[in-house]
Amino acid sequence: MKFGIFDHMDRAAVPLGRQFADRLRLIEACERAGFYAYHLAEHHATPLGMAPSPSVFLAAVAMRTSRLRFGPVVYPLAFHHPLRVAEEICMLDHLSGGRLELGVGRGASPHEMRYYGVDPADAQSIYHEAFAILIAFMTSRTLTYAGRHFRFTDVPVEIAPLQRPHPPLWYGLAYPDGAAWPARNRVNVVCNGSAAAVRAISERYRAEWLAAGNAADRLPLIGMSRFIVIADSGREAVEIARRGYARWYESFFLLWAKHGTRPANVAYADNFDDLQRAGLGIAGTPETVRDALIGQIAEARVNYQICRFAFGDLTIDESMRSLDLFASSVMPPLAEMRQAAE
Repeated sequence: MKFGIFDHMDRAAVPLGRQFADRLRLIEACERAGFYAYHLAEHHATPLGMAPSPSVFLAAVAMRTSRLRFGPVVYPLAFHHPLRVAEEICMLDHLSGGRLELGVGRGASPHEMRYYGVDPADAQSIYHEAFAILIAFMTSRTLTYAGRHFRFTDVPVEIAPLQRPHPPLWYGLAYPDGAAWPARNRVNVVCNGSAAAVRAISERYRAEWLAAGNAADRLPLIGMSRFIVIADSGREAVEIARRGYARWYESFFLLWAKHGTRPANVAYADNFDDLQRAGLGIAGTPETVRDALIGQIAEARVNYQICRFAFGDLTIDESMRSLDLFASSVMPPLAEMRQAAE
């Protein structure tokens, strides 16, 4: 069992420069605590994403850490020129000494796409072409590609990633039917949803992985994300979580509300109490969080637990307290849950 951090970098209650500095402190603490990786989302024109250029922030992460792996979850490829993204990927991999984890996707918000001049109807095909270009760029010395959206002829490739043939890949997975491609291509996945919903995905992933002729003990990471707040008393933890989640929820849905729409594949309740009842958030004492995660991990059969310790207007001290208590009292028993990964 490995542990990771997911971060929207949604707008906090402090100036943005202070928020970046606080988050880097938290990330350094994650490395000291033995976390495997830090995963940063990318969003645009919304308070949900105050790090709209993940590569810039991740370059700072590379300089402030030495063991922690990190990367975007995800680069929404429909927003970017693939050559520019490919070059940034290679730079980050070398800056970090080969610690980049590469998440890719098409982008989730049609409103953000339109702000960038992208027709949502084209996003999937742009993503597929851009992904093919990324892989070709990282695995060859000259790039030639002809598609509907991009065309390149004999482009010299002067920079390659340190990790060969490319950094480990990540993909967000919402339904079991989407498990075939990542499983057959050795792609790690991040899942949201109830433990039962995640189990349906993880079981399908395992079946596809084995059907492709892969060994069960070489399974990529199957991650489950949870909002987590830990304090010395359960009441204090719940009060902190309610406050921070309310701010995060407002940021998450702001663009959708502006346009009178709702996102697909989203199961977030409008308050933390209901979120916790659904199992997507856990607030309490270390014992409460430990017991809840033991049950959820066993049910979901994941081998990677992803934590959200910083969201909404949580202070750096509140997030650090959750992290410290998680590392000292929750991680050790969870790390021994080998059966979940088998």
